[in-house]
Amino acid sequence: MNEQLASLKEHEITGAIVISPGQGGLPRLLITTPASTAEIYLHGAHVTTFQKNGEPPLLWMSAESLFAPGKAIRGGVPVCFPWFGPKAGAPAHGYARLTEWNLAATSAAPDGRVTVRLRLPENLEGVPYTGSVEFIVTVGDTLTMELQVNNHSTESVTFEEILHTYFTVGDIAAISVKGLHGVHYLDKVGGTTLKTDEDDAIRFTAETDRVYLDTTHTVEIADPQLRRLIRIEKSGSASTVVWNPWVAKSKAMADFGDEEYHQMVCVESGNVGAAQTTLAPGVANTLKVVLSSRLV
Repeated sequence: MNEQLASLKEHEITGAIVISPGQGGLPRLLITTPASTAEIYLHGAHVTTFQKNGEPPLLWMSAESLFAPGKAIRGGVPVCFPWFGPKAGAPAHGYARLTEWNLAATSAAPDGRVTVRLRLPENLEGVPYTGSVEFIVTVGDTLTMELQVNNHSTESVTFEEILHTYFTVGDIAAISVKGLHGVHYLDKVGGTTLKTDEDDAIRFTAETDRVYLDTTHTVEIADPQLRRLIRIEKSGSASTVVWNPWVAKSKAMADFGDEEYHQMVCVESGNVGAAQTTLAPGVANTLKVVLSSRLV
């Protein structure tokens, strides 16, 4: 690990990026900009922290999260690729979030923004996928994340992708999620049922697990307790997932505190299910998400 950290030091930027061991000894990047701070682990290319100056953390992390090779980090922004959800004989949500990514490049812009480029190792053992996958994170007044997939093979390749973003909220029972009125969704609680969102906003009174279909909408989280409005803008995405595990599922997860569901909500952007992405040979695809917030 010490040799690995030494090799990463060339990517440090004075006053902007420090690379050091994080929890579990895993390598991480600590990022400081004039407007915010952030933390990124190479394990899973996982953004675990983004916090604007003068605001509470935007991203939520479980106090019970594991930080170990082969284990998923609970909270922040897991990168789910090349599938979403369970898969027989394979890890849930794909192998990307369990793999240590390579640090390809770092840079700092004149306006203070910092960009980190991470690359998924190619030809992973047992993975039937040929191509390059990069995750580009830009930290500033906003958090911008881009998952870029390039098909290097001679055949079309199909995959699912989603940025499984966990947001910090004051009280799940008090927030509302706006921007999905009139959109069809799959309700995955107690089975899978196709429904249409007829409400002006999503409010939470029980376990919620919804996959919104054919939607490129910008979504906002209104949080009266933290007096904050969070805005989720995306491109290259036709799916939005909204999730909170509530009581029973929280207790069933070993890496999730029994009461932690009160302070989090997931609003996820990507392409899953019928919206999965198919790339022809030589074609690239970019999923882009921009997170912004303001106090109200």
